[in-house]
Amino acid sequence: MASAAVKEAQSLLTSVTIYSLLACAAQFAVGYILAQIWGRKCSGTDRWVLVWLFYDAIVHITLEGPFVYMSLVGTVATSDNIFAELWKEYGKADERWLHSDPTIVSLELLTVVLDGILALVLVYAIVKDKHYRHFVQITLCVCELYGGWMTFCPDWLAGSPNLNTDHWLYLWIYLVFFNGVWVVVPGLLLWQSWLSLKRLHPSYQARKKQK
Repeated sequence: MASAAVKEAQSLLTSVTIYSLLACAAQFAVGYILAQIWGRKCSGTDRWVLVWLFYDAIVHITLEGPFVYMSLVGTVATSDNIFAELWKEYGKADERWLHSDPTIVSLELLTVVLDGILALVLVYAIVKDKHYRHFVQITLCVCELYGGWMTFCPDWLAGSPNLNTDHWLYLWIYLVFFNGVWVVVPGLLLWQSWLSLKRLHPSYQARKKQK
């Protein structure tokens, strides 16, 4: 029984799997470093927000961007490059990413262009303490949550024919963790924006009464 578990782990944790996970860790590390450089004058909380935003933009542009390109000129399954190998690995958990699924590609087009830009605009708004910071933050978070919902809801309604939940790596790491992060963090940032706007409301009302 133990031998079977070891063989299963070896079949799951291939060199491509390790490289893919290391690539994700490297993207986060770059985001962390950029946040420390650009957020020197920001609060500790906002520096962690910057870590997320840099990581978010890096993933959208450097990982999902190539996916969109490969899906528009062909498919991930028929492509042969380092980015294709990363997406083929994720495709073991969700087959739609291998075959240019129209819903997935449509969402990723929006994600790469709109969310990637919004993340960078929000970085600037936080670093420069701009008045539109929370407008952009709320917009980005809603886009991220909508993208997550529309990524999985159509497949759930069809009985999840494309999702592989038989193995812990594919279910808990690829599907739950990597997608769940884009639900939990935007949700927390929406809560942060709510609290910030709530704190501003009394002072706004006071100024109105003075007029």
